[in-house]
Amino acid sequence: MATLRRPVALIVLDGWGLNPDPRGNAIHIARTPNFDRYWAEYPHTTLQASGEAVGLVPGQMGDSNVGHLNLGAGRIVYQTLVRINRAIQDGSFFTLPAWREALDRVKATGGRLHLMGLVSDGGVHSHQDHLYALLELARREGLTGDRVVVHAFLDGRDVPPTSAPGYLRALEAKMAELGVGRVATVSGRYYAMDRDKRWDRTRAAFLAIVRGEGLKAPDALAAVQAAYDRGETDEFVKPTLIVGSDGRPVAVLESERDA
Repeated sequence: MATLRRPVALIVLDGWGLNPDPRGNAIHIARTPNFDRYWAEYPHTTLQASGEAVGLVPGQMGDSNVGHLNLGAGRIVYQTLVRINRAIQDGSFFTLPAWREALDRVKATGGRLHLMGLVSDGGVHSHQDHLYALLELARREGLTGDRVVVHAFLDGRDVPPTSAPGYLRALEAKMAELGVGRVATVSGRYYAMDRDKRWDRTRAAFLAIVRGEGLKAPDALAAVQAAYDRGETDEFVKPTLIVGSDGRPVAVLESERDA
């Protein structure tokens, strides 16, 4: 009779890592009798959980999603960040049908191209370089000045909580360099990227982008400073419209003309 195989369990310990340096290392200095026994009695090895080993760019930290995806696949799975970077480098990014459709629409209607997303180099949900590539694409297609507007979602979670001014200054410098784009709204990701089905949060961002309703500021940096004065960090900045000297929003998303 064949010997029955015992069950095998894959147990993922989130946040657990191996580092011989005891400084600030709770795992190293803690008493862990079960783990120590498993390590001593069973075959073991170590895995890398960041950078190229899990399909990310060198030096990029991994996260739960990345780790689980690579474990489940049993191979290196190149992450969206890397795939988009490669597409920008080889030029295929600039020929994607979705971009063509949006560009053709605003050219035909005389409307604006609205770009919205997380403005940081956190690399988990987005990377600022990808926004720069879209601005470059708009420049190549002749959409200059405020024919392109950016709805900036602030991070503060995958990057330091008050780092938005640096990212916004870099964005404004790039827009000035290309002669393309203007920031139209600023919102913390808590509102604009809610994933807990809290409609009140999403609605606040929606009203700012589409209806032109919300707090107002003369520019993106002033919007962030006002939020800091209210005690808000980047993630929680209330949706704020950038307005001109007449107090009117620089742009709202018009469904019949814009893309």
